[in-house]
Amino acid sequence: MANRLMDPIGKLMGLRYKSHPWHGVDIGPGAPEVIVCFIEMVPTDTVKYEVDKDSGYLRIDRPQKYSNVVPALYGFIPQTYSADSVAAYCNEKTGRKDVVGDEDPIDICVLTEKEITHGDILVRARPIGGFRMIDGNEADDKLVAVLNNDAMYSKFKNINDLPDIVIERLKHYFLTYKDLPGEESNVEIPHVYGVEEAYEVIKRSMKDYSDKFERLESLLSNV
Repeated sequence: MANRLMDPIGKLMGLRYKSHPWHGVDIGPGAPEVIVCFIEMVPTDTVKYEVDKDSGYLRIDRPQKYSNVVPALYGFIPQTYSADSVAAYCNEKTGRKDVVGDEDPIDICVLTEKEITHGDILVRARPIGGFRMIDGNEADDKLVAVLNNDAMYSKFKNINDLPDIVIERLKHYFLTYKDLPGEESNVEIPHVYGVEEAYEVIKRSMKDYSDKFERLESLLSNV
């Protein structure tokens, strides 16, 4: 699938520069069943890394208050965005009316038996569910996926297939990872949802992304 947003930039710059992992990487033609993910962190990381939205480079986001580390590969889905459509789905499922999108790409955990030693990489993954996380009044969904064709985790088709301890470790991480020294976060996870809802979140986030960057794509198409 051609990357329409980045094609004009590619024509001008050729292969000299690294593509921005949010805008310059395709989600993949098999979305939402099989998607490309950009991995920022791996389980051995002791600080939280996050992509700088302006430059596309990894930066240290914040120190971790506790010693827990992310129990899976962690990153986001390129060319997704949490805005009106994602927020409306969260409001529909929770019965709330005040939730808005957090204006970030959709976060995702990718489970694999392999030891991946560093982030700043792309992987192909199969979503199997997610956590409906709300930070204050912002939708901050955390999808859960398995590495495509992974020898151990490929047998899991839905989040309910996972051992309970895996789900609990992921949930605990997300409920605590935003805590800062002297400051408690306002995070809740009202639902753990399955594969079909994960697909819906991805589809809605792709729509939100298209709506947000439609004008940019139109401008670049004239370059």
